[in-house]
Amino acid sequence: MEPLQKLTRRQVEALRVIGRNERPEQGASLSAIADSMAVSPPSALGHLTLLEEFGLVTRHRGKTRLTARGQSTLAEYQRHHRVAETLFGNLGLTPAQSCAAAREIDLAMSHRTVEEVCQAEQHPAECPHGAPIPHGHPAKRAT
Repeated sequence: MEPLQKLTRRQVEALRVIGRNERPEQGASLSAIADSMAVSPPSALGHLTLLEEFGLVTRHRGKTRLTARGQSTLAEYQRHHRVAETLFGNLGLTPAQSCAAAREIDLAMSHRTVEEVCQAEQHPAECPHGAPIPHGHPAKRAT
């Protein structure tokens, strides 16, 4: 099982929130993460603890940052989601419907399946919302 497939939807959401809220000079605060996720700080901390055990985030002095592995996993998720959105968009669904349908399968798709869908869709550059689709598997890009 690939690392992305081990995460829950809420854990991916926590990664996304951290990615949006961290700054070069400091990480995201627990209260900002909890507020963005609409959960209590103890619930957010539970997600962060597991993400830290997976090596996806680090916590220091109350601030959380994505590790290189966390950044790679977040890029993987974006690729999976946006490729799935594109597939559904090309089937005639609206961008909102495409996004909802993609959320049903994006965490379950293997990298191989994403690459096959991407190839079948002629390697789209953007999802139906206009967001760029990251190219290739992040681990392969790093080598």
